Amino acid sequence: MRASTAIENFLEMMSAERGAAQNTLDSYRRDLEDAASFSAATGIQLPLAEPVTIRTYLDDIANRGFAATSQARRLSALRQFFRFLYTENIRADDPTSTLDAPKKDRSLPKIMSEADVEKLLARAEEETLDAKASNAVHLQALRLHALLEILYATGLRVSELVGLPVTVARSDNRFLMVRGKGSKDRMVPLSGKARTAMMKYLELRDALPGLSESPWLFPAVSESGFLARQVFGRDLKGLAARAGLKTSSISPHVLRHAFASHLLQNGADLRAVQQLLGHSDISTTQIYTHVMEERLHRLVTEHHPLAD
Repeated sequence: MRASTAIENFLEMMSAERGAAQNTLDSYRRDLEDAASFSAATGIQLPLAEPVTIRTYLDDIANRGFAATSQARRLSALRQFFRFLYTENIRADDPTSTLDAPKKDRSLPKIMSEADVEKLLARAEEETLDAKASNAVHLQALRLHALLEILYATGLRVSELVGLPVTVARSDNRFLMVRGKGSKDRMVPLSGKARTAMMKYLELRDALPGLSESPWLFPAVSESGFLARQVFGRDLKGLAARAGLKTSSISPHVLRHAFASHLLQNGADLRAVQQLLGHSDISTTQIYTHVMEERLHRLVTEHHPLAD
């Protein structure tokens, strides 16, 4: 079987049977096509590759400067691909079964302080009050403020946030029903400030021609029909610069980290944070335990009678 055919069959299975999101499918396609290109250069179609070919490929991407996390992701894609071929009786073995994943350091997430988040949100709200702004500029300011308030209130993934359907704002908006990874739904509470920012944005959005009929809360001229993640990231960095914050350390994902860390700093349960973030495994959420450790250390040093 040719590599291109095998990859298409694998992606079709991932979509139909496992409900993989489009971003996940695109990532698998890129990784597998890169591996297929390397394998073909050695004269072997990827579905027929032996362990030595896969191992040589992993060495190659390491030499190309790929981080350990990227190498591990490539190996994971290959493992699932060859497991599929084995299950479908296309291969009699799995050439990745004896390969070890590259060791990787688990870096701590970048965190914004509560003071910096407040400064960012205050600047976003201030920019919505410009009485001289045109409708287009006013809408953009209201949209950015709503995006930030919702993101910090819920900890949504950026793809979940920009792709919210407008129906979430027209229903009981004390909660948002979010469809996350693997098409799994979860309910997240919405703060009063986030609800207010969202409704102010929605009021102007509904009054502008071409937007009121969109099924998306944040419509845009794009292939998907809603705001691109890159556009939101760019707008956020621009706002951070205007707020006097260091732009290199601010992104939508950093705000998601801030949401989780600030909850834990203020006494939230790790399991509750896991549920809110939409993590399927508690081990993913445990990257934030350093925040809990700092809080417990402070608790002991401030309140224990024998503490120095």
